[in-house]
Amino acid sequence: MHPKEGWQDGRPPIPGVSRRAFLRRSAGAGALALGASGVGGLLSACSGALATGPVGKPLPLARPDHPVTWPIYADNKPIKSGLLPERNATLKVFNWTAYVNPQSLKNFGKKYNCQVELTNFNTMTEALAKLSSGQVNFDVFMGVTADVIGKAVAEKLIQPLNHSYLPNLVHQAWREYQNPFYDQRWQYTVPYTIYTTGIAWRKDHIPDDPGNWPNGYAFPWQSKYAGKVAILDDYRESPCLALMKHGIYDLNTTSASQLAIAQRELKELVKMTNVHIDNNDYTEIPSGQMWIHHAWSGDMAAAASYMPKGVPVDVVGYWFPADGKGPTANDTNTILRGAQNPVLAHLFLNYLQDLDNALTNISYNGYMQPVYGVTEDRLVHDGILPKSLTSTVVLEEGLRHGLWELQLPIESDLAWQQAWQTVSLGI
Repeated sequence: MHPKEGWQDGRPPIPGVSRRAFLRRSAGAGALALGASGVGGLLSACSGALATGPVGKPLPLARPDHPVTWPIYADNKPIKSGLLPERNATLKVFNWTAYVNPQSLKNFGKKYNCQVELTNFNTMTEALAKLSSGQVNFDVFMGVTADVIGKAVAEKLIQPLNHSYLPNLVHQAWREYQNPFYDQRWQYTVPYTIYTTGIAWRKDHIPDDPGNWPNGYAFPWQSKYAGKVAILDDYRESPCLALMKHGIYDLNTTSASQLAIAQRELKELVKMTNVHIDNNDYTEIPSGQMWIHHAWSGDMAAAASYMPKGVPVDVVGYWFPADGKGPTANDTNTILRGAQNPVLAHLFLNYLQDLDNALTNISYNGYMQPVYGVTEDRLVHDGILPKSLTSTVVLEEGLRHGLWELQLPIESDLAWQQAWQTVSLGI
């Protein structure tokens, strides 16, 4: 699941209402559908659609050690160079809820004398369905996850980029993203945000620190904090947590025996701590409702906005391994094939790669952008990030050691979902 999945009407999800609750309502109370029907069928339909091209041909699985260069089709070429921005235009942006600063949109419109219209989606499945229907018309598709780029290219939903309109990508984006493994030569994508998955905890309730443990990902397995421990409601993230706790770092494993280990570890966590499963890390740690929460870095970077009156943000901790050996992910921005304003769309992608514009955007959503100058010192100096939460900062050198949760073969993806359901739907 994407960190923003489920956000509604420009607000975070209501605490206590999780994706798991939705699945339980969809499948029926107590249902443990593990086959190709019920909840298992629902989930596999979502993920399976991302594993094949439009005619059922398997798409290559991009990996850091197996980079992919997506084709440019004769009927879907980049726009010409040297074109002027469209006049009297309304740039139409399609994005996750609450994932771009409204002020950034206003500033761009003022600079290029245009209107900017934002439409939100709440899940990537929803977004792709709308775009594939041909019944919507947007220019920019934001927050595109690495696992769906291949499908978007194969279905010709997005258009290849003309780099002449994107000088900031060369001069300000991290070099790693000028030739990313999931889109070699950045032919279709521009990097947007980057984040890690670690452990958040309340320092005023827990005297220990996951950084003091040989393996910090084992930190939630503490029976003395029963009722105060939560993990993310995500069929990839939480099994990955269990794998890493056991010392397994292949987060795209297709091994049935390793998935069985993850399932066993999670069931043990349930037994030990009566673990909560939700994506409310951004509220439950600041409020003290949970004392340990498996968490996304961008959510915890914004913790100060959710602290109760009189409680300092310093009591919130976030741990990610110093060697970078933990889950790392990034989102991308793209231009849709049917864009009515393709020049403005290119300029908008370029605009968000500018340092000052990136900082403005980060101050709103908490999620870092891989732009040179977005540093720990700058974020603290500008009051965007509390000094006590600089562990949420993603470093370029650490990126190379990060573990990516990437697209799986259809059968393996279903196996991951089934392993997670046996744990999550029984709570």
